[in-house]
Amino acid sequence: MPYVSIRVAGKLARKQKEEICKGVTEVISRVANKPPETILIFIDEVEHENIAAAGKLLQKPS
Repeated sequence: MPYVSIRVAGKLARKQKEEICKGVTEVISRVANKPPETILIFIDEVEHENIAAAGKLLQKPS
C-alpha cells in the first residue's frame, strides 16, 4: 500500500487538497501500477513560523 506525505507551508482550501490528491493518486497509480484505492495521502499543513530555509524562518505571504 503506497502512502504519500505532503507538507505545505500554511493552509490549503479543501478544493486544493482534492485536486492535489486526485493528481498524485493518478500518477502513482499509472507509474507504479497500483490500484487507486490502495494509495493513501497525508497532507500536513505547517505554520510558516515552523519552517526555516537558509537558517531563516519563513514569512507568511501577504
